[in-house]
Amino acid sequence: MGTAVTEAVASIQPQSAETGELHSVVADALKYAVKKGATDALIVAGRDSGYEVSVRLGEIEKVEHSTSINLGVKVFVGQRTGSASTSAFDRDSIADTVDAAISIAGFSAEDPCNGLPEVDRLAWEFKDLELYQPWEIDRETAADLALECENAARAEDMRIVNSEGATLSTGASHMVLGNCSDFQVADSSTKHSMSCIVVGASENGMQRDYWYSSVCDPKVIETPVSIGRAAANRTLRRLDARKIDTCKVPVLFEAPIASSILSHFIGAISGSNLYRKTSFLVDHAGKQVFPDWVRIHEQPHLKRTLGSSPFDSEGVKTKASDIVSDGILRRYVLSTYSARKLGLETTGNAGGVNNLTIDHGERDLEALLKLMDRGLLVTELIGFGVNLVNGDYSRGASGFWVENGEIQYPVEEFTVAGNLREMMMSIVDVGSDVDLRGNIRTGSILIENMSAAGQ
Repeated sequence: MGTAVTEAVASIQPQSAETGELHSVVADALKYAVKKGATDALIVAGRDSGYEVSVRLGEIEKVEHSTSINLGVKVFVGQRTGSASTSAFDRDSIADTVDAAISIAGFSAEDPCNGLPEVDRLAWEFKDLELYQPWEIDRETAADLALECENAARAEDMRIVNSEGATLSTGASHMVLGNCSDFQVADSSTKHSMSCIVVGASENGMQRDYWYSSVCDPKVIETPVSIGRAAANRTLRRLDARKIDTCKVPVLFEAPIASSILSHFIGAISGSNLYRKTSFLVDHAGKQVFPDWVRIHEQPHLKRTLGSSPFDSEGVKTKASDIVSDGILRRYVLSTYSARKLGLETTGNAGGVNNLTIDHGERDLEALLKLMDRGLLVTELIGFGVNLVNGDYSRGASGFWVENGEIQYPVEEFTVAGNLREMMMSIVDVGSDVDLRGNIRTGSILIENMSAAGQ
């Protein structure tokens, strides 16, 4: 059944010379793995290509082309497993990589949780999500757009005194995944980005900030001028930053960094941390972990969206589903192996989540500031001070002091601290200013109370 269905679905998958070659590479690797004694195998072959153009202070600084290939081999010999990879597709390299994986399996311990996903969980059929949207743009035009972006930033205000440059990048990825269940699928995707970083100065010192746009479809990328102006204005608003006294206040995490809170949450409910019991959310399925109005869910099948995928890194079909509803943790984030370790079923999350979304309210950032009244708007986080074992949270930050619902002045060199369990339960609202540039889709998040350690 597998081969017939795969061939039928192939007509709706992006076709290219790259995927044609990758299918052959995967088939060869699978055939050789079985010949060498593998009882099962998972093979992933990929090819990435693209280029990046960077400008600085009105001049082209770098034009970089890149092409890479990768073959990942995971074999199962009974209940033992081994993995190896290579960056070459010739027959000798394929054979050497499979041999290496089988050799490693010989030294590994037997584990009854090892093995391929159940056949009925694989993505035998799926719709084209239109993730392959190449940008037909030559290098000269790309350089012109990057220059336009930087020029817009530098012209915004006399206090913009320097630039770290503007960059335009475009790239495509092609991959084929196959296993010994007569299963083989292909997927292709694109990613296009434009960014700008500038430096501002006042008599009290210098500050830098940036802005960027990152999309699957080049038709919806932000304009060079809007990116440049956003970078400039974000830099200007940080000038003349002050230090704050240590206090306990509400904290509003701006949308571009609010995603980190949800990222920590996903880490805490990921299978590897759960079966190792290194998470503060062990045994919390079915329990309330957020206020009862919070819904967090995956949307893996949004078309032309960077965080979408029809299947996970094991070939398991993805599906839209709630992770949290009514504030209650409905499920964990599991691969085949971690699910078996926990006595559960895979959730199609080998390799992570897809378009993780927290439903937002009606307030935009300005309305959230008014709701907060007095506290901190955090726009940048520094360092990594998060302990998923007990949920302790402490990170360096910068942002703005807010009084009477309005930004008063920029602040820097302080630390925001709390506990993730308490922070999650203390979310007051999620803004409508949703950041759609990444795999986690959230607006600004207002937390009722946190410690801020200043001077």
